[in-house]
Amino acid sequence: MTVPSLRPRLLLVEDDPDLSQMLAELLDEEGYAVTAVRDGQAGLHRGLVDEWDVLVVDRGLPGIEGVDLVTRLRSRGMAAPVLFLTARGTVADRVEGLDAGAQDYVVKPFDVEEVLARLRALLRPVGGAAGELVVGSRRLVVGEQRLVGDDGEVMLSGREARLLEVLARRPTRVFTRDELLDAAFDNADTLGAVDTYVYYLRRKLGKSVIDTVHGVGYRLGASS
Repeated sequence: MTVPSLRPRLLLVEDDPDLSQMLAELLDEEGYAVTAVRDGQAGLHRGLVDEWDVLVVDRGLPGIEGVDLVTRLRSRGMAAPVLFLTARGTVADRVEGLDAGAQDYVVKPFDVEEVLARLRALLRPVGGAAGELVVGSRRLVVGEQRLVGDDGEVMLSGREARLLEVLARRPTRVFTRDELLDAAFDNADTLGAVDTYVYYLRRKLGKSVIDTVHGVGYRLGASS
């Protein structure tokens, strides 16, 4: 069974209404679940109250300027990668944006294909070889139902591997039980199956492999 692709959740913070609408429509067509806001204060609120896979942020925002916005989000624990999309393109501007906590910086006017490629790169799991996903000190070999590490191999069942793969592909994202059921289990399963296989994975790999976010769901353990 192939793990279904969940739409990456993207927060777009851009005050230009025409550009915001164009980007939102384009990104939606590319498979992103886009939420667009037009000022820094709204970006701060949405960035903190919701879970995101990636943010696209303009620098010249009303309310809270883009660099200040990202700095505040990082200081409050927001871990999703950030792409600055801005007309400010000097070396000093780029350094300031990256130092604030952004992972990438694209200068307007921009090529749409480049922006899409950079977003794909930001969402690509880091570490490990092709076909592998990092899970703490181990690597999940996609399609082979096994974890490898310095301490040897751990074999997983098909459902254990599918569940762990979904979590490992978006290591900072909190998944609801409904999302995990849709992505990693057969339609006939109930929500209880998610909790059962989280228990199985913790029993095999240690309690820290998956974190419980109370009232929301599960995510890959930060210290797994």
